[in-house]
Amino acid sequence: MKLDWLTQASSPLHIFLEADRLVQAIIVLLLLASIASWSIILGRIYAIALERRRAATVKHLLTNIGTQEELRHLSGEAEGRIVHILGAIEVEWRWSVDHAIGRYDQVRERIASIAEMSIGRESRQLAGRTAWLATLGASAPFIGLFGTVWGIMGSFLAIGQTQDTSLAVVAPGIAEALLATAVGLFCAIPAVIGYNRVVHGLGEVDAEWRSIAGLLEVAISRHLGARS
Repeated sequence: MKLDWLTQASSPLHIFLEADRLVQAIIVLLLLASIASWSIILGRIYAIALERRRAATVKHLLTNIGTQEELRHLSGEAEGRIVHILGAIEVEWRWSVDHAIGRYDQVRERIASIAEMSIGRESRQLAGRTAWLATLGASAPFIGLFGTVWGIMGSFLAIGQTQDTSLAVVAPGIAEALLATAVGLFCAIPAVIGYNRVVHGLGEVDAEWRSIAGLLEVAISRHLGARS
């Protein structure tokens, strides 16, 4: 397959090679940032999907939970970040029973606080560098715009030096300016869409974790209430 279009004067590669050094640096920076953002998007989407499946499995097994031993066994069978949440709840449950401190409603309140802190910690860990996507989505168009302004300035300087307003003088600077804009949008649009998708997925996983924690709180309250 011939790739002659890459060497044509109208090709993006040719425009890039003929562009000002600063514009070239901006384009390279944006492309590298785009690669990093795609890596984050794909990595987070995969991790979120995996955690959702693991949470669904744990939620299905919760119907058999009634004692500390069963919860400890479930924690041993579970995978992923939900293990840390189950472990934190199990530790607080065991401590409350061993020390017999407070009524079961007070124990449930402590367990709810532990679950909330554990879920918050695991949510932050699962999110990873998701905030980078928002940063790139907001800044990439402006970085590309800086390259655009610089390219247009080059066109005006070329006009002043040659005293010629023909298309042959103006076109190269405008072309590199528009290329910088296009690359900025090329980086920003997937980053914004990916950020929204990842945040939505994180919210779904957080809801699943809270649902699991809520079911455990009810099961523990029933168990302790029956003993009181």
